[in-house]
Parts: sequence; C-alpha cells; structure tokens
Amino acid sequence: MSNLERDPAEVLLEDRAGGDAMGGDAASGLEILQSRDVPLGGPRAMSVRRTLPQRSRSLIGAWCFVDHYGPDDVTRGRGMVVPPHPHTGLQTVSWLFAGEIDHRDSAGSHATVRPGELNLMTAGRGIQHSEVSTPDTTTLHGAQLWIALPDAFRHAEPRFEHFAPVPVAVGDAVLLVFLGSLCGVASPVPTFSPLVGAQVDLPRGSRVRLDLDPAFEHGVLVDAGPITVNGSLVEEGELAFVGRGIRSLEIEVDDVSVEGSARLLLIGGEPLGEQIVMWWNFIGRDHSEIVEFRRAWQEEVVLASAGAGRFGHVDSFDGAPLPAPEMPGVRLKPRG
Repeated sequence: MSNLERDPAEVLLEDRAGGDAMGGDAASGLEILQSRDVPLGGPRAMSVRRTLPQRSRSLIGAWCFVDHYGPDDVTRGRGMVVPPHPHTGLQTVSWLFAGEIDHRDSAGSHATVRPGELNLMTAGRGIQHSEVSTPDTTTLHGAQLWIALPDAFRHAEPRFEHFAPVPVAVGDAVLLVFLGSLCGVASPVPTFSPLVGAQVDLPRGSRVRLDLDPAFEHGVLVDAGPITVNGSLVEEGELAFVGRGIRSLEIEVDDVSVEGSARLLLIGGEPLGEQIVMWWNFIGRDHSEIVEFRRAWQEEVVLASAGAGRFGHVDSFDGAPLPAPEMPGVRLKPRG
C-alpha cells in the first residue's frame, strides 16, 4: 500500500544529530512514538496508522515511512485496489500478516505478496506499480515501509526482489529476518545502506534478549501486544525508538494482557546522514526536484498515457493511473 493522501504535506526529513539514545524513557533508552490515523482516499477507503515520519522523529536509519494497517475485513468492499502510481528515490517494503496482494510494476515484475514474505521494490530513478488484493482475500493486515536510498544510489535502475525467510527460534522468540542480520540470522537480500528488518513473535509469558548492532538506531513496531522493551511498556500500534549505543533489547510478554502471542517488527540501520524531501510518493533532495518528478508523472503517464520516460508502464491493469495531487502553495525551506 502506498501514500494515497489527497492533500499530502511536503516533509523535510533530517537526522537528529545521528539519533543517539535520548528523550522518552531515559532508563531504557526508548522514545515512544504514537501513531496517527491517516485515511487513504475517500470516506470508504482504508485507514492506516502512521508512526513515521512525524515531528519528533523523521528517520530510523534509512527507514523513512511506516504505515500499519488492519486487520480489516474486506469481504464487504473492494479490498485494496491501488492504481498504478509512481515512486522515486526509495525502496518499498510490503510485509503482510494476513491476506494477499497482487503486485505489478513497470520493471516487469508480477508477484503475489503473502504473509511472512519480503517484497522489496527499488524505485531508484523512477518506477510505477499497482497493488490489488486477491479475490480470495477476506482480511488485510500488514505494514508498508519505505527506505530512503542514499544519494549515491537514488538514481539506480528500478528492480523488484522477493524473499521468504525461514523462521528461526532464538530463545522464546521466533524470528523472520528479511533484511540485514539479527542474532546471527542473516538475509541474503542486498541493501544500499546498512539495515535490519525482522518480524519477531513471542508467546504469552515469554521473554527474549535480542543483541543489536550499537552503530544502528532501531525501531520496534508493536503489531500484537502490549510488550515491555527494556522495562518500558509499548502498546499495540506504538513505535519505540532506540538510539545508537544500545547493545541489546530485553523484550517481555506477560501472561495476562496478551491473547495468543505478541508480534512486532524490528527495523533499524546506520543513520542516513542526509537531508531528504518527501512529498506524496516521491523522495528527492529539494523542492524543485519534487516539482520535476510530479511534472514528469503527470505529463508522461497520466495525461499522455504513453507509458514512456522515467516511470515506464504497468501491464495488465484495467484502469487509469493515479494522478498526482496538487503541489502545496509554498516552497519548502530548510529548517535549522
């Protein structure tokens, strides 16, 4: 799922002095980021819980966008139907807990996104893709995350990769490591900056210690909880930020407040060290670049329907591509 806001804000994303552990609970090194509800499209459209970016925290490593949605019953509606739309300068990570989504992109990829499997699309210089839930899907539940590409790689050729990690037991936990490495479990998928991404499942009444790379900053998104992280309570839908210098996380699940098991996504990476501008589905480095991306999308694809130029063409989608919203009326000015 992508950013379908009708009036998206243009956002300047900056590292906060490298993201050292600060703020929040000083004893645990955690900063709790609350989600906000964002409706995608019209009044009957799906709503997501967005925890990144926000005013207090722009980036976690190179992770720049986290939407968390579901479980949503889609048997009474159209499910997910996202027409072809563009991306630049980023990678999209589609991660499902329930349901299936049909993915098609202008790099020629066609894949079914399934629970517990990584679907990583590199936009690079420009790509377009569509996302449609499959006819057999009754419940949609998952997360959509974006990774900002470093300046040296943001004009790379677009591509798509799929990887199904094997579950590995670490103490009481079961890990699905889809990017980077965690607790000795590694993903073979290459990244453009040092990253980690994993699903962690824990039964009620259990605990696990996860050893971290102290050069990374990390985020813990709780899908099913609550849990405690280094002694601090983190509720469902919250994202706990952990700055650099923290070498491990102690995660516990009590045997009263959680039904079944707890589930979380752990993301992290070395600080990006770059200032980026994000608007709608584009990431660039300044206002003028975003304006050019929008112009190219509207003229090459939406208006001309040529399927040429920067964004290519998505085959086998019955419908028109998604037009870009109007640009904000003010020019973004750097802060600080």
